[in-house]
Amino acid sequence: MNSASQSLRPQLERLRRAWRGSPLPGFFAWWGGELRGMLPARWRTLFGSGAVWCLLQHEGRQWTLRRDGDAAVLAHWDEAQEAAAQQAALAAATAGTDVHDLRLALCLAPDAALRRRLWLPLAARDNLRQVGAFEMDRQTPFRVEQVFYDLRELPDAAAAGRFHAELVAVPRSALDLQLQRLREAGIAVDAVDLADGPRRLGVNLLPREQARVRRDPRQRLNLALAAAALLLVLLCLGQWLGNREDALAAMQAQVDSMHAQAQRVALLRRQLQDSAGAAGFLAQRKAQAVSVLDVLQDLTARLPDDTWLERFTLGDGGQIGFQGQSAKAAHLVDALQGSRWIGNPGFQGVIQRDPSSGKERFYMVAQALKPALAGAKHASPGQARPPGGTP
Repeated sequence: MNSASQSLRPQLERLRRAWRGSPLPGFFAWWGGELRGMLPARWRTLFGSGAVWCLLQHEGRQWTLRRDGDAAVLAHWDEAQEAAAQQAALAAATAGTDVHDLRLALCLAPDAALRRRLWLPLAARDNLRQVGAFEMDRQTPFRVEQVFYDLRELPDAAAAGRFHAELVAVPRSALDLQLQRLREAGIAVDAVDLADGPRRLGVNLLPREQARVRRDPRQRLNLALAAAALLLVLLCLGQWLGNREDALAAMQAQVDSMHAQAQRVALLRRQLQDSAGAAGFLAQRKAQAVSVLDVLQDLTARLPDDTWLERFTLGDGGQIGFQGQSAKAAHLVDALQGSRWIGNPGFQGVIQRDPSSGKERFYMVAQALKPALAGAKHASPGQARPPGGTP
């Protein structure tokens, strides 16, 4: 055993103790039993593999073999038989068990060992064998090199910061003889324990250097299956993540498309509002603007027949200017009074007689009335009517 495995052993022991002390082993045992119970009998046999402990006990000159937890004897043989006969008897008794799952434990009688109960601090859990070696001289009359020993943690309640353990020690002289007989018979054991009724106590007095090294041929397969399962889980997670990313990208594209449509709708709404505002403004300007035709028509109807115009202007602000000749220019102001479209008529400059036509040349200015004002003035009951109008 190399130094690396020795340095990792305390951590592995700590993990094993933590695992055994947790409720998970019981839960998985129940769950696995329920799952196996639902399988067909053939499949149940295939998936029912695992460590199967058989207890080997020496009584007088006889070896007895039985299943752990079962009082029924599977086989017994005499120690004086040849090694091949003993191995054949063991093989016949365990024929129904896979050779890789078979575990043998040499069980000693309960009175063959010295047992002491100890109260230890919690820090001692990480290295029970060193604690046992330290306590050996204090708790037993033996030295460490004289015994095979082991410590097991007890489930009894203990004070805060401490735990209850049991030290089990067997003199080497009593155990070496039985181990030698098994080696001569070609039978290797995985543990040395004490009998506790039909079951084993749960310690292993066999020194680690004498423990049988097992190589499980299914370990590589199990590791490969575990790696494959982990890879499949990662692939499923990656596929799920990819699907989520694709769905997110599709939703983002849909949101972008809807955002572009919303922008186009907002632009069209703004254009519609602008067009409606411009149309309303134009309609308002049109309603408020003075029509040149209306002004000319009204002016033509009010001017006498002996009057004609030479020039007419209508400015943006509604200023009216017109120039012409008339037989009686002074009467033009009275003729334009009460006009619906022309307000405040008056002469600009002086009236002069034209020598060629003999008429009076004039230039008048007025203010064009807006439609609203023109309508109100026209509807007024006290307004002046044009000459010759119906009373």
